[in-house]
Amino acid sequence: MARRRGRPRPGAGGGAAAVAGAALLVLAVGAFGALAYFYLATPKPPALDAASLCPVNGPAGITVVLVDTSDDLPETTKRQVLGMLDDLITGLPEYDKLDIRVLDTMASRSRSLFSKCNPGNGAGLSEWTANPTIARMQWIENFRRPAKEAVTTSVAAAKATNSPIMAAIQDIAIEQFSSAQVRAIPKSLIVISDMLEYTRDYSQYPSAGDLSYQRYQQSPAYLKFRTDLHGARIEIRYVQRGGLKIDTLRHAEFWREWIVDNKGTFASVQRLQGM
Repeated sequence: MARRRGRPRPGAGGGAAAVAGAALLVLAVGAFGALAYFYLATPKPPALDAASLCPVNGPAGITVVLVDTSDDLPETTKRQVLGMLDDLITGLPEYDKLDIRVLDTMASRSRSLFSKCNPGNGAGLSEWTANPTIARMQWIENFRRPAKEAVTTSVAAAKATNSPIMAAIQDIAIEQFSSAQVRAIPKSLIVISDMLEYTRDYSQYPSAGDLSYQRYQQSPAYLKFRTDLHGARIEIRYVQRGGLKIDTLRHAEFWREWIVDNKGTFASVQRLQGM
């Protein structure tokens, strides 16, 4: 006599489906929780000022470039400067400000061609919480492109009969390094120039006298151009001029003394190529 098959217990299949559904629900909740945690834990970019692209509470650092256009840059030097400034633009840390300036010889000060913060190029952004592609396009359009245009303009010569380098640096210190908002952040100034100061108050041309700091201290320029660089790091990119006999080592030492005397941090002097 054949054995009768047992009936499946009521609800056995439904119980397995319920367990599977519960497991899927737990997994979904876990995944959602992990995504929410990731979103909340990811640092949010600061709110930026629409015009300057700087954080509304101020830049993270400041780099100023001063280009001396009182005379032509030699072609080799110009090419080196353009490459150097392009590296500076692409390597500027996020939320640091870049200010590109030229000598305003008529007004004895500096003139800004470009002054904005690096808003970030999208590198390192998560596609879950941001749009790296749009961020890079905005970086190119609003920061990199206008900065490169300013660099090209900065190396164009504007012939002048004077060279007020000290007045230009003093102007930069007052405008960019003096406010309470920037006292604690990194500050740097890169000067691209032959560094030959020439004004009615003081001249470094050989015919005017020696390059001693003592002679400078005895001139009207000493008190007139005395300033506070607030510890800013100063780098000199030294343009060599042909046909002018000058002790370049003593000249560099003069500017080291001037920077330290005006509460700056002397970083380096780099002799540029070309003459």
